[in-house]
Amino acid sequence: MIIGVPKEIKTDEFRVGITPQGVRELVKSGNSVLIETGAGLGSGFEDGAYTQAGGMIVDKADDVYGRSEMILKVKEPIEIEYERLREGQILFTYLHLAADKRLTEILCEKKITALAYETLRVGRRLPLLEPMSEIAGRMATLFGAVHLGRYNGGSGRLLGGVVGVETNRVVVLGAGVAGKAAADAAAGLGAEVTMFDINIERLTYLRDVMSPRVSMMYSTHDSILNSIKDADLVIGTVLLPGAKAPKLITRDMLGMMKKGSVLVDVSIDQGGCFETSHATTHSHPTFEVEGIVHYCVANMPGMYPRTSTIALTNATLPYAIKIASTPLEKLLEDEPMRDALNTYNGKITNEAVAIAHGMHYE
Repeated sequence: MIIGVPKEIKTDEFRVGITPQGVRELVKSGNSVLIETGAGLGSGFEDGAYTQAGGMIVDKADDVYGRSEMILKVKEPIEIEYERLREGQILFTYLHLAADKRLTEILCEKKITALAYETLRVGRRLPLLEPMSEIAGRMATLFGAVHLGRYNGGSGRLLGGVVGVETNRVVVLGAGVAGKAAADAAAGLGAEVTMFDINIERLTYLRDVMSPRVSMMYSTHDSILNSIKDADLVIGTVLLPGAKAPKLITRDMLGMMKKGSVLVDVSIDQGGCFETSHATTHSHPTFEVEGIVHYCVANMPGMYPRTSTIALTNATLPYAIKIASTPLEKLLEDEPMRDALNTYNGKITNEAVAIAHGMHYE
């Protein structure tokens, strides 16, 4: 199969769909790999490394899309890329379609076989989302701490504090991979952390393996409201695979929080879990509502592209090889691949995406 890897052009995105080592494995499996000129530079991978691995450097994005049977990316296509997609092409990337109706329509119009990293399941795990979730979770605490700084509009409280000063409080909504990473980082800095989820089994497990600084709470409207009143930092990591994130903190609730507190919405790719959230960029990461600082960067791991690209390739490569070497009908006999499939032959094949947009599902 001819596999194309275009340069990511979303604002402040420096990751690339695959490392040179990953290209080598694809070529060994009998595939041809086209890499757009400079696609890997943001992650520290020179064009020469890709050619040494057996890939072919292509000057123009139009040629990458025009010659490839499968497109391997990091982020969902943006508007300028819509016309480059060819009918019947395979697209393997993060899609987050529940938050993007226009892209969903385009993929259906062009009969794209769209496989989303974030909906591929193995048992109860989302293995292609996990590495980016871990990075985003750690970043949520680090950047939340930075934006508590007075010069960033925050309250001026140092996360973790010092001896003789009251301890900061952090609330983490969601006890998945991102939530655990965020809570670990916050507890490591010395904060008192409360983690919320509706999965008692998961909370029980985390209670036994995490720092005693992290307490577990069952998630209800009232329990969240009572907790955020004293919080300095609130990190939202809730995920319903393929679906829009639920709004766990409403605009009205902001008035009960301490002025200068910080909200970090890791769920923003799926529409965000705070009612007042809207997507931001690394160049302009925050905005303020009701005296509360919001950090809602939609591609957080893009801040650390070297780490992120290597971690992502480690997770996606076996599936990319499988997609490239298996007839589609046989591929879709595999349950993880069926879960990954979001659109096919003009139809929406992920029920959560269809519900989000009020569209037909098959």
